[in-house]
Amino acid sequence: MLRLIPVLVLALGLSACANGQTDLQKPAEPIGDFKLGHAIVVAPNIVEGPVSRNATAEEWIASVDAALEERFRRQDGDKFYHLGVSVEGFVLAQPGIPLVFSPKSALIVRVTAWDDAAQKKLNDTPEEITVLESFSAETVVGSGVTQSREQQMRNLSANMALQIEKWMRRMQKNEGWFGGPDAGKRPSEAASEPAEVAGSADSPQAPAAPGRGA
Repeated sequence: MLRLIPVLVLALGLSACANGQTDLQKPAEPIGDFKLGHAIVVAPNIVEGPVSRNATAEEWIASVDAALEERFRRQDGDKFYHLGVSVEGFVLAQPGIPLVFSPKSALIVRVTAWDDAAQKKLNDTPEEITVLESFSAETVVGSGVTQSREQQMRNLSANMALQIEKWMRRMQKNEGWFGGPDAGKRPSEAASEPAEVAGSADSPQAPAAPGRGA
């Protein structure tokens, strides 16, 4: 697991992630026929990155599990799927020198999706996802300066859940997961309008009108 240390160091130079907590304020859009069965979170070999605040495996398991439940319990599809998440590594930024050294927080997880009915994995190789803290007025000088350790963990976990959802949507579109791209779609107004026009045209009777007047 020492190989994760360079990955964590590299992650600190990446751009900030979309805000998972803010995204939860939007209405939930179906992910095909997905409905969350179980979210199983483990952290058997978690690596703490350089210059990080401390956090235990148990704390990360609780934080990540809460974020998964909050995001994916909103989905109400027709089939149960399970998510297995392994927390691999993290950095919780410590207070630095604002505007000179502003360390970022980062989290690395690996994700596996399971089809409950088929009793099999959807991806044999776990998907590795790296997330950073979101950009905000609080984090512009480094979250270590403005946020508690608990806030950092909560924000990273929410961003992680959002990135997992984006990955799942890509797999739905590209690999046919969760019933395929059309599963769970609500009928659009554009799709309903042609049906209404066709029904109102009454085409078999339209030619009869001139005949009655003749």
